[in-house]
Amino acid sequence: MAKKKAPAPKTRNWDSLWNEYSSLLKKWAQNLETLQKTSSDVQAKYNEVMLKAANESSEKTLKEFHKNWQKAMNDAALDAFKQFDKNWQNVTSESGMDQLKAYGELMDSFAKTWQKMWQK
Repeated sequence: MAKKKAPAPKTRNWDSLWNEYSSLLKKWAQNLETLQKTSSDVQAKYNEVMLKAANESSEKTLKEFHKNWQKAMNDAALDAFKQFDKNWQNVTSESGMDQLKAYGELMDSFAKTWQKMWQK
């Protein structure tokens, strides 16, 4: 029985990179699902609150509520953008850039191989 050769270093590097990418993609999909559910929950609760407010409040109270609601939503959006900025800075840090560069080089290599395979 022939012995199997150990995978070449590039193959191991590719497997590791692909597994890491797949893992991150799964996390992204889970976070997207959570965001979609949370968005739906927020919208449903907003509708519930607005219905109750419209039925039980004066016009002055409705205006004040609407003003406070807009401020709360603006603050939440601002916090989300701040968090996105912080996360983006972490991704583009030195180690993050190394991963992006490695991915870019991998995709360049793939494109060159693809072109060579399908040349006429």
